[in-house]
Amino acid sequence: MTNESTRTIQVGKHRIFLREAGAGPLVLLLHGWPETSYSWRHQLPALADAGYRAVAIDGLGYGRSSRPPHIHDYRVTELVAVAAGVVRELGAKTATVIGHDWGSLVAWTAAWTRPEVFTSVVGMSPPFGGRGLMAMAGSPFGEVRPSVLERELAGPDKLFYTEYFDLVGRAEAEFDSDVRGWLRDLLYTASASVHPPGTPAPDVSALDEAAILEVIRASPICIPPGGRLRDGCVTPEVLPDWLSQEELDHYVAEFERTGLWGGFNWYRCMDLNWEILAPYEDLPVTVPALYVGADFDFPWIVARQAIERMEEKVLDLRGQVLLEGCGHWMQQEAPAELNRALVGFLDEVWAGARAGAATGS
Repeated sequence: MTNESTRTIQVGKHRIFLREAGAGPLVLLLHGWPETSYSWRHQLPALADAGYRAVAIDGLGYGRSSRPPHIHDYRVTELVAVAAGVVRELGAKTATVIGHDWGSLVAWTAAWTRPEVFTSVVGMSPPFGGRGLMAMAGSPFGEVRPSVLERELAGPDKLFYTEYFDLVGRAEAEFDSDVRGWLRDLLYTASASVHPPGTPAPDVSALDEAAILEVIRASPICIPPGGRLRDGCVTPEVLPDWLSQEELDHYVAEFERTGLWGGFNWYRCMDLNWEILAPYEDLPVTVPALYVGADFDFPWIVARQAIERMEEKVLDLRGQVLLEGCGHWMQQEAPAELNRALVGFLDEVWAGARAGAATGS
């Protein structure tokens, strides 16, 4: 197994912490919310052993990377610029970009807007959502301004979770009051482990937009007045097999040190992102792409329209992989299955690139 190393590099005005392993074509790994580069701990050695240079970064506002002072510093084009800057600082011209959760939104946007740098992409959990990023029901590719869509999704008597995060100070206070309990409950609730063994995965084939809206409004991501995000979460009696006490301790130590202000700011730029990405609205993703979902993951339900129509916008979609019996945290819940899918895609893409280079085409 290839050893992992860590270091910090300077990317423009930002300090970026990264973990890296292996040698070969560059693969850049972008984590989601609320995680860090540590969430790729099972993928780094696997990708390195398969012949790739795997690099996972702490995103802006997370871990040991910079925490810029302004909300607009976390707009998606800045996150893409950081990713491109990492590629450049590592001495490479191109990379495959792989993202999970918010990292998936950044990865899709990077491949969409910077295909000369990000020559292939894997999006995990959220599918490509265009200028709206999140690919929610009623606006699969950003047809509706995010703040308007959020009001429609939550209904008149609740706050959509992104609206709740927009309440600067309130979301941070909830998180800071019990970092360990908050992280533990959220990680557990969004995983497949929250369901009793043998529970069948939701049947999404018959869900229309009205049914999806009903699922959204009944879920923890819609928060009653005066409520908290954690109120809809489940506290586990014991930690699930995929999350050890040591691993939870690592996350807790990181976020007790940094807080989650930076992570919340990624959400607070949704309308700004929608405006910035308007010039790309009619352009497709042209690079080779793979989508990875999980049958107990919330986006597999609520982003059905975008998943089913993805080939309209992602022209070189090489496949859609569904991890069975898996929830949101797929790198950790199903690492072996995910690693096989990632290596298979990378081998296909890079074999083609190497063949083209050999023939001069």
